[in-house]
Amino acid sequence: MNDWPDGRTGDRNDRYGRGSGGTQPEGARVMPHVQRGGVPQQAQGRGQGQGAGYDSGYNTGQVYGSPAGAGGGQGGGGGYIPPQPGGAPGPRYAPDWGRRIKIGALVLVVALLVTSIGTYFWADGKLKREVDLSKVIERPSQGDGTNYLIVGSDSREGMSDEDKKKLHTGSAEGKRTDSMMILHDGSNGPTLISLPRDSNVTIPSFVGSESGKEYPSTGRQTKLNAAYAEDGPELLVRTVEFNTGLYIDHYVEIGFAGFANIVDAIGGVEMDIPKAFKDKKSGADFQAGKQTLDGEQALAFVRTRYAFAASDLDRTKNQQKFLAALASQTATPGKILNPFKLYPTMSAGLDTLIVDKDMSLWSLGQMFFAMKGITGGDGVSMNMPISGSVGGNLVWDKTKVKELVNQLNNDEKVTVTSD
Repeated sequence: MNDWPDGRTGDRNDRYGRGSGGTQPEGARVMPHVQRGGVPQQAQGRGQGQGAGYDSGYNTGQVYGSPAGAGGGQGGGGGYIPPQPGGAPGPRYAPDWGRRIKIGALVLVVALLVTSIGTYFWADGKLKREVDLSKVIERPSQGDGTNYLIVGSDSREGMSDEDKKKLHTGSAEGKRTDSMMILHDGSNGPTLISLPRDSNVTIPSFVGSESGKEYPSTGRQTKLNAAYAEDGPELLVRTVEFNTGLYIDHYVEIGFAGFANIVDAIGGVEMDIPKAFKDKKSGADFQAGKQTLDGEQALAFVRTRYAFAASDLDRTKNQQKFLAALASQTATPGKILNPFKLYPTMSAGLDTLIVDKDMSLWSLGQMFFAMKGITGGDGVSMNMPISGSVGGNLVWDKTKVKELVNQLNNDEKVTVTSD
């Protein structure tokens, strides 16, 4: 008896792979096929070929991996085909390097901008803006260019007894000026003028920086560094302006410890010393020739005066030479772009710098690069012209000083010499 529901004949005990008359395995014979988009239809005339016009809508591929027509049949069409694992890879596209480079460059620019802004505000916050030039009275007219009064003080602030001994600074209380210079930065190149601390000057009328009391001029003459000792930076600026007629835009001061720390932070400063000299008071002991000075040696070099015949005048020349070399060797790409050099140097210097209230980090940078220009041959370095001495104090040549100040005020090329 035929018990197949669709009237097909055959042994229902036949199994897949036996080569029976059925052309499909049992699972495929039992499973009705489904035609796409409609109700499943049962194929007619199976076992007599698949060419009777029936289209199941499916690919006539092999079920369970057997080739079409295996087992003596004629290619089973319309069977269930399970999903195949994996699949062919999709199309691969070449990377868009132009876009990647643009994105990378943008990220780099943003990172540098954020770092630069952060560094600026960090450094700007370290400046000690303690000098109020608004307290300076009866000031001369402001000329072209920018004038900085740069002061090296003998302040021992923050130094231990061991530091004072090592640096041969002594232990005097308070602070005095150890060096004074005017740096003019203009369109005709920088000009660096040393003011010997033993210069004979007149103390003018002034307003006390702390008391606010006005002190009239008595015509008193004394050494220039006495003005600083009497009432600090404000009186020093007032005295320089009164005796020169040159307007001072900014004030910058650094003490012993800060000076030595800056030199050590950049790894020393190379100097070419033309002649060997020693000075027990400053601790100087130098051979002739090229050598790299550390902080201790640098401080001894710029403070030495008793080893030279011209004393303070020779010392000011060494100070100019060293400061220009310091600026030149610090303002290099290897140090500015190297955070391991830049940050220690800035920290060592800015922690001990005292500036006027209007000084910006930008102005300080301009001063630094103007100082570097002295070494590069773009500017002039000189002492204030001297005409003689009185009571052991150096007297400025008034005619030359007036001509020099006129050239600076008009931002002209300096032709005046200190000889």
